[in-house]
Amino acid sequence: MQSRSLADPSTLSPSQRYLAACEGLLAQVSAQEGVIQKVADLFAATILQGQMVHVFASGHSRMMVEEMWPRYGSFPGFNPIVELSLTFHNLVVGANGQRQAMFLENVSGFANRILRNFDLKDGDSALVISSSGCNVVPVEIAEEFQRRGVRVVALISAAHSEASTSRHPQGKKLQDFADFVLDTGAPVGDAMVKIEGLDTPVAPGSSVGGCLVVNAIKAEVADRLTRAGQPPKVLTATAVCGAEKGTELFEAAYDEHARRLARYYEKLGA
Repeated sequence: MQSRSLADPSTLSPSQRYLAACEGLLAQVSAQEGVIQKVADLFAATILQGQMVHVFASGHSRMMVEEMWPRYGSFPGFNPIVELSLTFHNLVVGANGQRQAMFLENVSGFANRILRNFDLKDGDSALVISSSGCNVVPVEIAEEFQRRGVRVVALISAAHSEASTSRHPQGKKLQDFADFVLDTGAPVGDAMVKIEGLDTPVAPGSSVGGCLVVNAIKAEVADRLTRAGQPPKVLTATAVCGAEKGTELFEAAYDEHARRLARYYEKLGA
């Protein structure tokens, strides 16, 4: 069967064009294998020390945070930091609406208040996700992580970030405060399908590319933990492992997460 990406675009339906573009995202993520391996080394080292990889995003990028943990096929060692005021889009308008979230995403100093809640430690690492890499809060989150000795991995849409203007007070972008940079492969503006008669494209790609990156990292980290003799407690569906084992894994994974996270609260303000 011919790949959609090799077919004549004029013969493809909008849905087929979207899927063809997603094949392109897969190719772009695959091309970053070397960086993915280095990031997995970093994250595995953090988890093997009993510490946590802090994962932050605002806006729709929060989906990649939840993709990393907690969901089926994921495991403890990741600290999802998702600020509700920056990510609750369901109401769209009115109280807790999208306008307020987009405003708060560019309030300088908010990132510092978020991280004031955690006693970060030497050996911690972080994954900060922002498609544009230009909004203030994710940029300042990465900046604060680095200031406190945490190594940072940035996940951006490189083409979109390059074409976008930073709102950071000094014009910095997320990648300016990152030890490693990964790319979702999404195009400028994120949307990937042009429709005849419609001025602007539809169907974004950063979520697809981001989930590919996040799960590639997750698989590599699980391999490293297992080979080191500390196999992760993976949240697993009962349809796979049976009801008793599935419940056991969920309880054990949540308990481990609680124990790891407790260490980041015990010396706050001391």
